[in-house]
Formats: sequence, structure tokens, C-alpha cells
Amino acid sequence: MKAQRTLVALAAIAVLAAGCSGRSESGGSEDDESRGGTAQSVSGDFGDLSGLCGPGDATTATAQGVTADEIRVGVLSDVGFTKNPEFVDAAHVFTSWCNAAGGINGRTLVAETRDAKLMEVRQRMIEACREDFALVGGGAALDGLGVKERLSCLLPSYPAQVSQTQAVGADLEISASPSRVPGYDPYYGFREWLITEKYPESAGSVGIINGDSPVTRDLGQQAVDSITAAGGTLTYNDLYPAMGVADWTPYAQSIKSKNVRGLVFYGDFKQLAKLEEVLTGMNYKLDWIDANNNAYNDSFIELLGKSAEFQNNYVDLGGSAPLSSADDEPAVQQVLDMYAEYAPDAEITFPALRAMSAWALFAKAATSCGDDLTRSCVYEAALQEDAWTGGGLHAAGNLANPVPPQPCFNIEAATPEGWVTADFGADNGLYRCNTPPFAYPGDYGVPMTLADVGKSMGDIQ
Repeated sequence: MKAQRTLVALAAIAVLAAGCSGRSESGGSEDDESRGGTAQSVSGDFGDLSGLCGPGDATTATAQGVTADEIRVGVLSDVGFTKNPEFVDAAHVFTSWCNAAGGINGRTLVAETRDAKLMEVRQRMIEACREDFALVGGGAALDGLGVKERLSCLLPSYPAQVSQTQAVGADLEISASPSRVPGYDPYYGFREWLITEKYPESAGSVGIINGDSPVTRDLGQQAVDSITAAGGTLTYNDLYPAMGVADWTPYAQSIKSKNVRGLVFYGDFKQLAKLEEVLTGMNYKLDWIDANNNAYNDSFIELLGKSAEFQNNYVDLGGSAPLSSADDEPAVQQVLDMYAEYAPDAEITFPALRAMSAWALFAKAATSCGDDLTRSCVYEAALQEDAWTGGGLHAAGNLANPVPPQPCFNIEAATPEGWVTADFGADNGLYRCNTPPFAYPGDYGVPMTLADVGKSMGDIQ
């Protein structure tokens, strides 16, 4: 029972799992009318990317999952466990839009959900290896369990999110908007701003509260490394049961007794809202709370209630354009329009925005291959992107050389009216890019390579 509880909680704590109900999604064909989609012809331009999708004269079956008529890709998710459809919604929206524009050189883009249900990553990966051309726009909390199978069958992956060490930066994986890269802290610039600029009085008393699981223990230690390097002093570092807490009072009392001024939270935002309810009820206000970007949604604001005004919640979007930037970023406005057309009842989350960049990358690479669509072609084409922005969805990244990561970050603050952009000193459009990346001093493992499974790049067809 103890082991089962730990595993069950990993998805919420790793804040990476998302997905679908197990149905196959192909834009312009399945349940479009009920979800707001139509098969009308649309432009295949996405943001500042021209001709991402469109008609063509493909005539041959060139690879597994590729026929003259369609391209079948897999979308990894944990929706059977999390009940969170964000990656499936993103897949439905993008494929519906792309197919309405003519598909990929005339081939219909079909997304097949691979629902890992948290613990079935390996089983779903074996299925993907047997049927799919590639994996696109998904993620699972225990994604490391399937990397060996994916590399063994030479399956390229364009994920929206990655979680475990084996998967982060693994071979044949191209992250269009990486949330993590091996060996570097993605939140260093954000936390340095909190500690040294926005709330310098908080530097002497920073706390971390973390779900009790092997995955998030590493995340917690990495946060200790970066906070210390940024000039902060840890005075509180606690774990809570990974399943969640019925009564957060003891934790709130401990935070207050240690005079914590800034708090980093790892876990499900619903649990954070409960903790803040107790803290606010005690009239204890922290200088800042790092709510983690999984909380960047309307649901968190609603759950906060009075705490939305009383506490100072911040998230780092890591160089991704916020939804509020639609007036300035055509790609963001286009995403809003696409969701309004094809999934009007879906919530556009931060992981969903990352998924849209992943889909755009795959579509551009696949379109460039023309009729001769192979795994080697689509993989090599994606690696040519040395300043990829997803059409304007995020700061530019070099996909062939993602390490060290791009240094840009941008901060959103929670208010009773919703998320608003904080005054964080942007120096590059929407972003701030003047803080060098921070490399962890410790060893947190390495990603899996093709050599680990007896393969090489020369084996990719």
C-alpha cells in the first residue's frame, strides 16, 4: 500500500502528467461538430511560420505510420490517472487546424492517444513503437520508464514536457520549448529576482515544501542548490504526504514559527491552495510563494479565494509568452482562435502552450520532407532550427544545441482578476535574458542514449 501511494502521487508532484481519454484524434473527422470544429479550409500559416500545413501530392507510404493519405503519431499522456485532457485537447486543436489547411503535404495528420495511466508507460511505448511514426506534443510523469523501448525502436519524440532524468535530453528527443535540460536549473533567474530584487528581505528565510516521493526529492534538492547560489538561506525544508494533506494546519504553523518569508512549493496546485487558505486564515502573509508554473491557469485563481489577494503567488513561464500577450504576439492570438474554433470548452494551460510549439515543430519538419517523409528526415530537419520560437510562442532556442539552455524567463503574478505580468525587468521583448544559466553542482543523473541500447544515429531510417 505504501509503495502504491507513492507511485500514485508522482503525477501530481512531478506536475508533468497530462493527456486524453484514450480516443484517437484526427482533425476534421471525429466529433468536430460537438467540439466546435469544422472542416472549412484555413490558412496553413502559424504565427510567423509560413506554410506549416497545406495540400500536396504525397503518393507513397514511406515509413511506419506514414501512408500516401495519413501520418499517424502518438500523444503520450496520463489522462486515465490525472483526468487532465490538456495534451489531448492540444492534439485535437492542432491536427484539426492543420488538416483543415490541407494536412502535411496533403496527408491527414492523425494523433493516437497513448494513455499511460501513470504506471503503464512501457506498455504504451511498446504500442507506439509498433504503430506510430513519432511521438508529438505529450508527456507523462514517469516517462523514464519508456525511454529504453523508444530508443530501441528508434522512435523520435517531440514532447511538450519531460520529467525523469532518463528522459530529459535523451537521444531522438527534441523539445521545442524545453522545461528542463540536463544539469541546469530552469528557475534560477526567477528565484534570484525574487530573493535579490523584488523581496531582498526574504533572502534570509526561504522555505521549500515538497511532496514525499523520489522524483520530487531530487527537485527539492535542486531548488536548494539554486536558492543557495542565488543568495538565499533555507530555514524550512519539509515534506508532505504525496497523496496530499487533509489538514494543512501543522505545516502552516511550522512555516509561521520559522518566520518563512519566501516559499517554494512542489506539487498539485490544488494542495497549495489549501495550504494558503490556512496561512491566510492565520493572517500570516509570506513575501512570495513560488507556485510553480503548473498553477498557471484559471482554476488555481478560483481555488485561492481570499489568498489570491492576500498572498503573493508568482510563476515563471521560462520564456514562454503568456496568454495575456495575444495583442502583441500573433501566435498567441492564433492559439486562442484555434481553441475557440476546435475546442471551445477546453482550458488553455501552460503545458498546452508547450504542446502547440511541439506540434508546430513537427509539422514544419515533416512538411519540409515532402513526399519522402522518413524518421531521419523529420528528425534532421527539426535539428536545423537554431532559433526556434514556435512561431512566436516563446523565446528563441537552439534545438541542435539546447545545453546550456536559453537564459530567458518571464514572471506572472496571481491576482483576484487573474494572472498578470509582473514587473520583473524584461530586457528582450516579453522576456528577461540577462541572467546566466545555473549549472547544478551535484550529479542528478544523465539521460539515456542510443548507445545504451546498442543503437546509433546511423540506424535511423
